[in-house]
Order: sequence, then structure tokens, then C-alpha cells
Amino acid sequence: MKRLFLDAADIRILSALQQHGQLSKAKLAEVSGLSATPCWARLGRLKAGGYIRGYHADIELGRLADFAQVIVTVSLSRHRKADFERFELFINSRDEIVDCVATGGGVDYIMKVISPSLATFQDLMEDFHAEDIGIDRYMTHFATRQVKSSLPNVSKLANANPK
Repeated sequence: MKRLFLDAADIRILSALQQHGQLSKAKLAEVSGLSATPCWARLGRLKAGGYIRGYHADIELGRLADFAQVIVTVSLSRHRKADFERFELFINSRDEIVDCVATGGGVDYIMKVISPSLATFQDLMEDFHAEDIGIDRYMTHFATRQVKSSLPNVSKLANANPK
């Protein structure tokens, strides 16, 4: 998809949405320093351009339930396109896997898994083996506490990559 030219007002709109979620037309216009109609037109352009993937609430999971958070690194036995596709299809079918990035270097994937217990995490790992999705080896790292969780600074990132 072709990138749009984004100016400072577009970045302010994206930053406001990232920080506050979906805002009213008036509030978004106020935060971005634009009048309502041009602000809403820009928002429509940003949505159509694929810059906004959605809106969500940041839920404090620890208040909701006890859970296990595990970071898993995975190396596949083979590195053909079909092997990656088969693995990624499985990953995308599992709700417990909340983040997964493909990496270059020592491992092929790094995943974040949230499960109700270590027993259910172990069930997931057994499913990995039962599905025969080409895993050579994996390593688990059990999270003991969250030190930092934040979103990237949209304004800083956009200004570091001028068009």
C-alpha cells in the first residue's frame, strides 16, 4: 500500500487516537488543533490509508484473573516458505498466543503467550508437537512481573523517518 504524506496535524491525530482511543469529533479536533470538519476528513483519509488498524481498551488482566505469561522462542527445523506458512497458520489459530514476531538471527519466532495457568500453557506446547508444525526447538521464559509495557511514540517515530 502506498504511504500517504503525513504532516504534523496527521501525526497529532494519530498520537491522540493511540493515547486516548476513539474520540468524539469535537475532542479529536481540539486535541489536533484543527476545526472539526478538516479533522474528520483527515481521519477518514488516515483510516482509508490503513494507518488505523482499530480501537481497543487496555485491560488490566491481573485485576480480571490470575494468569501465566510466557515468552517462547521457536526455531523451525526447515526454512521453506511452506514451513513458515504452516507454523504461522497454527499460531494465528490460537488465542493464547497474543504476540508473535518473526525474527532473523538465532531463532525464527518470539511469541508472548497468556494462559490461565501453567497447565494450560503446557497443553498448548503439547499441541505444538501434536500438530507437527516443524518445530526444531523452543525455549520458554516465564514472566514474573511486567516492568514496562508501552506503545511507540508516533510523533518521534514519524519525525525520524521523513518522507
